[in-house]
Amino acid sequence: MKSLNHPIPYPEVNAILHELLTSVQSILGDHFIGMYLFGSLATGDFDQDSDVDYVVVTDDVLSNELVSALQDMHMSIATIDSWCATQLEGSYVPQGALRRYDPVRALHLHIDRGKGERLNKMQLDNSPPSRAWWGGWVLLRDSLREKGITLAGPAPRTLIDPVSPEELEQAAQAILQGWAAQILDTPAEIDSRGYQSYTVLTLCRILYTLQNSSVASKPVAARWAQ
Repeated sequence: MKSLNHPIPYPEVNAILHELLTSVQSILGDHFIGMYLFGSLATGDFDQDSDVDYVVVTDDVLSNELVSALQDMHMSIATIDSWCATQLEGSYVPQGALRRYDPVRALHLHIDRGKGERLNKMQLDNSPPSRAWWGGWVLLRDSLREKGITLAGPAPRTLIDPVSPEELEQAAQAILQGWAAQILDTPAEIDSRGYQSYTVLTLCRILYTLQNSSVASKPVAARWAQ
């Protein structure tokens, strides 16, 4: 078994990531290109309420058989007795679709955190109702390229073209017009304290991107907004 190239300072998270990485490599074989961390694990803002955000890059679109094997793997990992076993939130992306946005390659596999979650195909085009997903994908590509942690494979900068300031601003606007506008239409969606905090911090990040044409973590954006 291969160990993580750059383990992080959370032993239980490292154990889950090691299990995920070795399982993915075993299932995908020669289709595996690399696995990377982004989000709070990469920026240093991670805590036990955070997602374990990752991307697996593949050589091409995966067959139904491989997708089924990955699905079974995720169900198995979710049964591990660890606080972070159900906090994995990740995507499986062909390398051609990761390099730059291509409307022809606007589908990729994604799994959300939480018990009982399954792999789903996410549509990433810049039109309703998926504009917010598209915006989040643009910001993810920039964060992964500039700050991503390589667990296995080549450096993410070699796989992703630079994201322009104009693209970042368009992505932030797309999230506002999609996800944020939906909250205004149905404010009951944010009736919990946890989601209210998440909403405020995310809006701080969007405002930061609109004003500075760059991506910041939630704590950095919140301090800037204050």
